[in-house]
Amino acid sequence: MKILRSVLAVILGYAVFAASAVVLFHATGLDPHAPQKVGFIAFAVVYGVVFAGLGGLLAARIAPLKGVLHAAFVALVIALGAAVSLVASPGAGATWSQWTALVLMAPSAWIAAMVFARRVR
Repeated sequence: MKILRSVLAVILGYAVFAASAVVLFHATGLDPHAPQKVGFIAFAVVYGVVFAGLGGLLAARIAPLKGVLHAAFVALVIALGAAVSLVASPGAGATWSQWTALVLMAPSAWIAAMVFARRVR
C-alpha cells in the first residue's frame, strides 16, 4: 500500500504542474513552443515555478515517508519531460518553455518541499 501511495504522490504532484500548464496555454491560446513576448514569458515562468512548487508540496504531503524525496521525483519527472521535449524536436521553434522548466520549474518542486519540511520541524 505504501508503494501505491508513493507512486500516487509523484503522479499527482506532476499532474498539478502539467495541468496548470495546459490551463495557462489553453486559456491564452498561445503555443508554449513558439516565440512569445517577454512579459508573457516572465508571467508563465513565475506561474510554472509556483505550480511546480505546489506539485512538489502535494507529493511531499501525500507520500507515506520521505516526502522531500517524492518531491525530488516530481522535479525529476518535470526535468525529464523538458529534456525529452528538447531532444525530440530540435529546431522546432522556441525552446524557452522547455529550458525554463528544466532550469527553474523542476528545481522549485524540490526546493518548495525542502523549505516546507524545515519549517514544519
